[in-house]
Amino acid sequence: MTATAEVSEWVRMERLSKIYPNGTVAVRDVNLSIREGEFLSFVGPSGCGKSTIFKMITGLSAPTEGTLEVMGVSPKQARKQSDIAFVFQEHTLLPWSSVLDNVTLPLALRGVPRKERREEGERALELVGLREYAKAMPRQLSGGMKMRASIARALVSKPKLLLMDEPFGALDEITRQTLQFELLEIWRKNAGMTVLFVTHNVFEAVFLSTRIVVMTPSPGKVAAMIEVPVPFPRDETFRTTSEFGRIVRSVSDALKH
Repeated sequence: MTATAEVSEWVRMERLSKIYPNGTVAVRDVNLSIREGEFLSFVGPSGCGKSTIFKMITGLSAPTEGTLEVMGVSPKQARKQSDIAFVFQEHTLLPWSSVLDNVTLPLALRGVPRKERREEGERALELVGLREYAKAMPRQLSGGMKMRASIARALVSKPKLLLMDEPFGALDEITRQTLQFELLEIWRKNAGMTVLFVTHNVFEAVFLSTRIVVMTPSPGKVAAMIEVPVPFPRDETFRTTSEFGRIVRSVSDALKH
């Protein structure tokens, strides 16, 4: 079966569990259905299995028990089809390569011709507002710009599923909020792209998401699924509304139980 837009569940988990060889139970009996085009955030305490779930979705780690499908196929198949991209908390840019060469690295590894790589790299840099920095070196970029470059590298393959593991965690609050707006705009321009986002910041999760998955402490289970029924685009005024405060309280209360 080929991953297509016909798949009703973009990511499907049934009784998903991960137990490491040393006996540590990272994730236990997770049932989750994620739709195409969602922006879904995972929040929970450290060690609750959020990153483990991401590794299983990308095919970097295999479940111990249960079922996991990504766009109707196995995670490894979806990754081979270049349908999945990952953004880490650290920018992981190669210091000896230009911004454009860093962004187009996934295409170079796949053997895409240089001209096509350049065109796609410039398109991705345009999306994140860095096209004029294509020839710059990573050391010439600020922290926020480095994260933009990392996001561009993830977008260059036009993924259907974008996983982001605390990408803004190391940034100052002003830069963080700026990138939140930019990320939502990128998501809007890439209609149909599904974003899975890990954060410890409840306010960030509420501002960005269509739904929020609240995880329990180890072993990680789904404690609550909270809808954010506020239409997009969202602007700064959303953060000051009673609805924003209500949802933040709901997520915070779920984290306590």
